[in-house]
Amino acid sequence: MSTIETPVYSEATSRPAPRKVALSHLSVEVGHLYMEDLTNGEDRIRTQFRRVAPWLQALRSAQQAEVTDGKARISTCFLIDDYFRPDTDPSVIMPQLLRIAADCGIEIDYLAREAGCHEADRVQLAEITRGMLLHEPPVGATGSRPAAQKSGWLCNGERTPDSSGGQAMRGSTLWQQPEEFGKRNHSIFLDVEMWKDIPAKGGEPAHRKWSCPFLAAVWQLIRLGALRNNGEPVAQPRPWPTDSWPRTWRELPAVMQLSDRPSPFSAYRVASILPKTYLKIEHAVNVILDHLTLDEAVVTQTAERAVEEGVELPAQLTDRLTNIFIEAVPTVRRW
Repeated sequence: MSTIETPVYSEATSRPAPRKVALSHLSVEVGHLYMEDLTNGEDRIRTQFRRVAPWLQALRSAQQAEVTDGKARISTCFLIDDYFRPDTDPSVIMPQLLRIAADCGIEIDYLAREAGCHEADRVQLAEITRGMLLHEPPVGATGSRPAAQKSGWLCNGERTPDSSGGQAMRGSTLWQQPEEFGKRNHSIFLDVEMWKDIPAKGGEPAHRKWSCPFLAAVWQLIRLGALRNNGEPVAQPRPWPTDSWPRTWRELPAVMQLSDRPSPFSAYRVASILPKTYLKIEHAVNVILDHLTLDEAVVTQTAERAVEEGVELPAQLTDRLTNIFIEAVPTVRRW
């Protein structure tokens, strides 16, 4: 199996230019299933892939129409929910998953692990992303609530003012509604939990538990080729034979190349075909991504490459994301 090479580019500057990653025109995430769905027979898996297939074809056709010179570079990927459920067996799950996908006409070029969005190749990707959060205090902040970097909570607007403390002691105050930044007529206010710090208990050390929306935000950064560690690409795909799977997920790379000679894993634009139950999560993902300070050198580099290739690239990162929400398969999991 061949692998996608990541070319190295450097400049004689005080700060080396970030290394480029190969980019497709489009990366398509072909569905998502909770681990409970993957371990409870074939029906849920088959139903979802059957619903994904026509939308995948539509996305391929739409992207090809945008590329006037040559064939569009389009890759597919699938994210495994192993961060919250590492206790399952990939040697049982993966052959079944890939077989059913193939039966439905879907080839998965790349498999990624959600735990790899936390840490990949000993690089703390979630912590790097946390460090990219904007440091400006929200409008109306009084200091009674810690900043997002400390509290683990992030919102898309101005929260209801805190009426606790001295002001409340002097009598009741009028309630003020929260307000969304950039609202259109009315607010859709969202407050997102990005992580929680779990104290030490029963011999277990204290640790940080990342939320699904935050890890999904890291996932989109990786897919868009927008994340670096000291200028170096992160979570780069490694070829993996589809007929050989270990018993534990931690034995696998963060991102695996499964097909032979696919288009690059990262892309100028990404699309995800997901059950509509993920709408709330993807809303939260957009809020998180809109509050990150991206590496300006990477942003400029990607924009220049897009111009060279004649690719129309929105300046706003979240405008490069497309979500298609399909009917959800009944699942044993409930939020």
